[in-house]
Amino acid sequence: MNRLKGAVAIVTGGAVGIGRAACVRLAEEGAAVAITDIREAEGHALAVEIVSAGGAAAFWRLDVSKEAEVQQVFAAVSARFGPVTVLVNNAGIAGVNKPTHEITEAEWDALMAVNVKGVFFCTKHAIPAMRQAGHGSIINLSSIYGLIGAGDIPPYHASKGAVRLMTKNDALIYAPDRIRVNSIHPGFIWTPLVEAFAASQGAMEDVRKALDARHPLGHVGDPDDIAWGIVYLASGEARFVTGSELVIDGGYTAQ
Repeated sequence: MNRLKGAVAIVTGGAVGIGRAACVRLAEEGAAVAITDIREAEGHALAVEIVSAGGAAAFWRLDVSKEAEVQQVFAAVSARFGPVTVLVNNAGIAGVNKPTHEITEAEWDALMAVNVKGVFFCTKHAIPAMRQAGHGSIINLSSIYGLIGAGDIPPYHASKGAVRLMTKNDALIYAPDRIRVNSIHPGFIWTPLVEAFAASQGAMEDVRKALDARHPLGHVGDPDDIAWGIVYLASGEARFVTGSELVIDGGYTAQ
């Protein structure tokens, strides 16, 4: 219950899916959690749920693709809870599923603005607070598709590959500040994003079975499977871990 006592965590895309599970588990382990998202109703409801359970949490609306909003919200979080010591860069979108030669500049830029610039902006504005605190942990949500290709959603693959290398480079830059930077690479996790992807592919039950079969363990993951990895990387248990890739994929990339 106290693995993260005294920590102040910001979770982007924290209202639903992996982000929601991360907020709940971080709070359970003692962190004060800033839930940020563009989904206001879900975000506010989650904050109430966490506080009602005895945790510390508050919601801020945040579009991570807008640097001014990131700067303003991060300053407000530090004013409310103290210097940020944990950043979970989870906000992301799937983008269009077209072959590369059919993708428009606007479609490409819309995804990169969230999945790549969002990670850049949030990291940029978390670093001063972490330096003030004397330590920090930045956890970037990449994907198995930041490691391998699948022959679909080209901008998504490109963005998650970028996040993987941003992670490693920032790990080197900020190691002297005792700020650790790691990436998590989930397989298919049953979240609203994956559910929407499945719905676009055909009958939900059939698509779910097909996705299950891609994973050697026989099923897609749950948000908590990733949330516990986030808790580990945020905690002192991972004090010697930086620049690493935590793959949580049911064996998908072992094939």
